[in-house]
Amino acid sequence: MKVIIRNSSKEASVWTAHLIADRIKAKAAVSDKPFVIGLCTGSTPIETYAELIRMVKAGELSFKNVISFNMDEYVGLPVEHPESYHSFMHKYLFDQIDEKPENIHILDGNAKDIEAECAAYEKAIVEAGGFDLFLGGVGEDGHIAFNEPFSSLESRTRVITLTQDTREVNARFFDGDFNKVPKQALTVGVATVLSSKEVVILAFGSKKARAIRDAVEGPMSHYCTLSGLQAHPNGVVVCDEAAIGELKVNSYRYFKAVEEAENL
Repeated sequence: MKVIIRNSSKEASVWTAHLIADRIKAKAAVSDKPFVIGLCTGSTPIETYAELIRMVKAGELSFKNVISFNMDEYVGLPVEHPESYHSFMHKYLFDQIDEKPENIHILDGNAKDIEAECAAYEKAIVEAGGFDLFLGGVGEDGHIAFNEPFSSLESRTRVITLTQDTREVNARFFDGDFNKVPKQALTVGVATVLSSKEVVILAFGSKKARAIRDAVEGPMSHYCTLSGLQAHPNGVVVCDEAAIGELKVNSYRYFKAVEEAENL
């Protein structure tokens, strides 16, 4: 696991956007196959998406040969609801870039057969060639996507019941009303994420500090599903200074030294 530390969430977001752009361009230079990316929602990736949009509008980047799969969606929330992840992604990314509509994949939380929807999603990822890069965030309790604590590290796309903590955190998107937050969601599994060639996880703010400490310095455990990234050959956690506040001093120094050495 590699930890990239920037002074602010803005700096970390811009760094991440340029990493994604570099990966898209690098594959396009050697192959005509689409770049397959996993995408996340929530407040954390908004600045990264804003920088990607800027690059597309400036002619520095294109998503015309990119296939995307979003990591999750609420069960039972209408697609047109302003807090559905369909709405979020179109507002903050898809409506402002040149990705082909047929290349955009988001789980259907209103599917008549939820289990069939999950199985079809996993199949579609495989048929697309698997993820080249998966961009995710992390919850305050260390969960990735909606893989709550004690989710299997071998889990695949499925329906999951959200914990009270997660619903309370997400209530800010539903007028602060906990009861408006759906009780279930569809989510890619931990193994789905870790099957990517590269995984990039964003973590900003002091509320994420414990999760980063547990994921980086703690044991690999289903208690903190982000810790599964420890076994990934190309796992990157991108943090602002606040999010690494609970790391040991020597851990902090190690990751900073590694990045400085790689940039020489």
